[in-house]
Amino acid sequence: MDLEFHQLDCRYESLRVRQPERERRLLASLADHGQQTPIVVVRRAEAYVVVDGHKRVRCLKRLHRDGVAGVVWEMSEADALIFRQTVHSEGGASALEQGWLLRVLHEGHALRFPELARRLDRSVSWVSRRVALARELPEAIQGRVREGGIVPHAAMKYLVPLARANEGDCLRLVEAIKEMKLSTRQMGQLYQAYMSGNDKTRELVVSEPLLVLRVEQQVQKDSAGVSNGEALISDLHTLGALARRAYGRLRRGVSLLPPDRERAGRALRQAQADFVDLQNRWEKQNARSRHAGGGPHAQEPGRGDPSDRAGTSNLAGGGEEGALLGYGGGATSGKAE
Repeated sequence: MDLEFHQLDCRYESLRVRQPERERRLLASLADHGQQTPIVVVRRAEAYVVVDGHKRVRCLKRLHRDGVAGVVWEMSEADALIFRQTVHSEGGASALEQGWLLRVLHEGHALRFPELARRLDRSVSWVSRRVALARELPEAIQGRVREGGIVPHAAMKYLVPLARANEGDCLRLVEAIKEMKLSTRQMGQLYQAYMSGNDKTRELVVSEPLLVLRVEQQVQKDSAGVSNGEALISDLHTLGALARRAYGRLRRGVSLLPPDRERAGRALRQAQADFVDLQNRWEKQNARSRHAGGGPHAQEPGRGDPSDRAGTSNLAGGGEEGALLGYGGGATSGKAE
């Protein structure tokens, strides 16, 4: 049937992300060949609610057409939305778009999670996670995703956890990048820089994201010419520097509450385990080199074999440092309780 634009109710238009490039191609096709596929609507007393075809409606309006061809599904809005999702299940809707749909069905049409899971052939956990995703992301950011300014996958993977950690900084970051079209990889770089950085780094990420990306790009470019051997030596120097810095903090005295002391103890035990893995790999690789006739050239003169060093258990708990992190036994025990 032919429908005039004033008869259409586009209340569900916000459930899909706008893709400007695809919309431009559709606009050109409609201008050259006219409408080939009808939109899908359901009847209401006062209007026809659009279930599928919002992009076609927008493009036809831009072309100043009189109306749009549509087909009516004789079912409720909720049933039509679910049916459309089932039909287009292979269409690549993002998790965030799925969350928007499920939230509307749950909050707007009073469908419970078990029923949604059954009708969409999914688990209740799948439904719950996507509804939570749509709820946790601030509305201002969701608006940017709908407009196509932020890739849905990037919003789901990086902006949602960032909003959980600090919603204010998440909003500032989105405002700072509103004129940029960043890829998921670039969003990931900003997220990693924020989560791993100190207060100054985090402030720089949310206020000057482009600068952070340029620095990251330069670092990657510089490191591309570094051999694996040089990179390993640099990593080992960094490892030693971090250990000395942590030792210095402990030596100067650190007051830790019981929960923080437990966290620090777990972190130290994990660091010990990682170091043991590193040391074992180093010794095995050197053993293979010597067996192949390479000789012990990998060692530096005067350093001695790694096995001659103190055991890693001494890293855990000697003296006042061990006591501060929750280890007992005094300066000579060296074992974690």
